[in-house]
Amino acid sequence: MSFFKKNNTERKDSVDTIQYKIDDSNDIKPSNNQDVQSISSDFSEAKDSKNPFHDPQVARYWANVYDHAKYECRHLFDPKLTWTEEEEKAVKWKLEWRVTLLACFMFVGLQVDRGNLSQAVSDNMLDDLGLTTKDFNYANLIWNAVFLTAELPSGVISKAIGPDIWLPVQMVLWSIVAASQAALKGRTSFFVTRAIIAALEGGFIPDIVLWLSYFFTSAELTSRLACFWTSLSLCQIFTALLAFALLRMRGVADMAGWRWLFLIEGLFTLLIGIASWFLMVPSAAQTKKPWNKKGWFTDREEKIVVNRVLRDDPSKGDMHNRQALNFSALKSSILDYDLWPIYSLGFIFLIPSTVVSTYLTLTLKGMGFSTFNTNLLTIPNNVIHIILLFAITWLSERVKSRSLVVLINPIWSLPLLAVLTWWKGTYDDKWGTWIVCTLLIAVPYIHAINVSWCSRNSNSVRTRAISAAVYNMFCQAGGMAASQIYQPDDKPYYHRGNRNLFIIALATFVLMVGIKVYYTLRNNYKEREWKKLSPAEQDDYRHNTTDQGNKRLDFRFDT
Repeated sequence: MSFFKKNNTERKDSVDTIQYKIDDSNDIKPSNNQDVQSISSDFSEAKDSKNPFHDPQVARYWANVYDHAKYECRHLFDPKLTWTEEEEKAVKWKLEWRVTLLACFMFVGLQVDRGNLSQAVSDNMLDDLGLTTKDFNYANLIWNAVFLTAELPSGVISKAIGPDIWLPVQMVLWSIVAASQAALKGRTSFFVTRAIIAALEGGFIPDIVLWLSYFFTSAELTSRLACFWTSLSLCQIFTALLAFALLRMRGVADMAGWRWLFLIEGLFTLLIGIASWFLMVPSAAQTKKPWNKKGWFTDREEKIVVNRVLRDDPSKGDMHNRQALNFSALKSSILDYDLWPIYSLGFIFLIPSTVVSTYLTLTLKGMGFSTFNTNLLTIPNNVIHIILLFAITWLSERVKSRSLVVLINPIWSLPLLAVLTWWKGTYDDKWGTWIVCTLLIAVPYIHAINVSWCSRNSNSVRTRAISAAVYNMFCQAGGMAASQIYQPDDKPYYHRGNRNLFIIALATFVLMVGIKVYYTLRNNYKEREWKKLSPAEQDDYRHNTTDQGNKRLDFRFDT
């Protein structure tokens, strides 16, 4: 939360200097001194612990920011607005149905087309195309490299034309290519289609996270992202069951089962992409469409949605949602060193579970399980994943320390990786190996926490739009590293690879502790510098500083 409200009690407001008032149209306008007393009274009545705008000076500053930025919801900004708990619950319920559910629905489309390769290879796809596990590794490396490269350009496009336009376009295009994989002929076509799909899917996640941030507070974003990634696990359960049926179509129309899998699931995503074009909106103030003339909200509900988000993070209105990023803003966001600790975490923490998950079907096949049982055995880890995801998200909101909660991830992984590395039973106990792999893949998933952490510590729309993409680029770079850890000469149990994964999990633990220390030290430094300023200097700093985003002295990092 902004440091504004922590220091409002430290300064003595001089109401004689206030030359602005908030009238019934919610604009901040010049006023004469005789209105000052009523202004002070109004703000006193509207004051609550979640409203940084109860200070007229702060309200005036941000009103000017929103006006200068041409923020699309600036006409709804109202520092004095109050609402009941029941009204807020009603609004949030609408947001769940209109925004969260839609985001999850679209994420299913993403996961169907990027996750069905592991199911396809369980149906002898590699043998049919004359490929080896080395080619499989290269395909994953190509996919991650191109996906990574596409993240930032996609984020820039999304910020310029709006995620409500760009996301449906992405989905329609990649679904067509995904369905075309039914016609794969060999190594070259396999690599080319994987690269094109990655280029079109790259940026989808940070783009939709940016869209979600328009409607939810920082704390709410974590739990909504948990729902987002829960849809991933539900999708994997659904597609595993679907694969069980589709892969049995081998021979129909002289096509292999995996070809039917790509074709049908690609067309399914195409339908989601077309539907999302009609369902997405630019912002809470722009929900009226020719096919929905009433929009999502009443006029009062629109004001509640906008003001609750701005009171949580005033910086969410410092850009228009159709405002492109210039090179200077892009450079500043990429080089924001205060976010690199979280970027580094994104690179490393996913590697162990990603490696084991990617190779699970090949490992199970290598241990003697049938094609159909192999796909069914991928379901339990997704069920456990869902339970643990909600548990760790709930815990992060209660503990109020993200860096301590995320430590659960390596603590969970380390003993399981030790078993896979040094337990001799992996040579002859295929069910024991499956149990350990299942628990490892189901590791408490901290991705949702990290993404919202990155968004919160950005403290500006400009940086938030780019930081989500850069964070995901680091995740994909980690995926590139992950694709090379298991090698053919180490199969089917990959003991050497698992030893390397154990070392990576240990390094993840150390990094997480370091992040806690780093942000604590940064906050302590800002606290000391802020207290050196007199109340008048603090007020001057708020309005005139050239410090931006998370570099402002009145901003504190989440730790």
